[in-house]
Amino acid sequence: MEERLQNILARAGVASRRASAAIIEEGRVVVNGNIVTEPGARFDSSQARILVDGKRLKEEEKKRTIILYKPVGVLSTMSDPFGGKTVADFIRGKIKERLVPIGRLDKDSEGMLLLSNDGNLALQLTHPRFEHEKTYIVQAAGKWNEEKLAVLRGRIEMPDGYLTNRVPVKVIKVRSDNITELEFRLREGRKRQIRYMCSAAHLSVVKLKRIAIGKLRLPEDLKPGEWRELKEDEICKLKA
Repeated sequence: MEERLQNILARAGVASRRASAAIIEEGRVVVNGNIVTEPGARFDSSQARILVDGKRLKEEEKKRTIILYKPVGVLSTMSDPFGGKTVADFIRGKIKERLVPIGRLDKDSEGMLLLSNDGNLALQLTHPRFEHEKTYIVQAAGKWNEEKLAVLRGRIEMPDGYLTNRVPVKVIKVRSDNITELEFRLREGRKRQIRYMCSAAHLSVVKLKRIAIGKLRLPEDLKPGEWRELKEDEICKLKA
């Protein structure tokens, strides 16, 4: 099956899709004896002879996806130029494949994060057209009333002017210490969306935890910083 050259390089672990495109444009890739500078040129990787900087492209990595309980204070990236702790620190030296986070979970949040080298799975889980639902449990500080629930369920204008879709929000518990526990189910993933939603309702997020992506839930026995391989039936749940 033919696909874009930059995607072939990315799947083979050469670099990310964007970085692979740059490598191709620099004339560093030869396909069947010809230099190719168009990242979108299509080839069948099983038949084409592809060289990067004179070296034969490695065979495609085995598809691998893990589920990680990201702790608070950890970045959902594989590196940080400022030396901060990232999710890569939990798997470094333990996994040979080049995994990258699927989606993001901000530094102050915790919970379920998937890392994978399966580009098709990543696309399906992150592209807006698939509308994969993500579930979060939030503890929000502030005096509670039903008007605030109406605000949370309504459309919120983000700092960049984007107007969010309506979100199913359920009250789990209103505590005596002015902390309200809420469940949010989002089908869009704007950066820090839940925090802005709560701010619009005059609430402050104390704790935010992602507990599910689609039908797949964060395992109860997985503790912050721990991870494990996804089983085949769990991957099927994600793709369902």
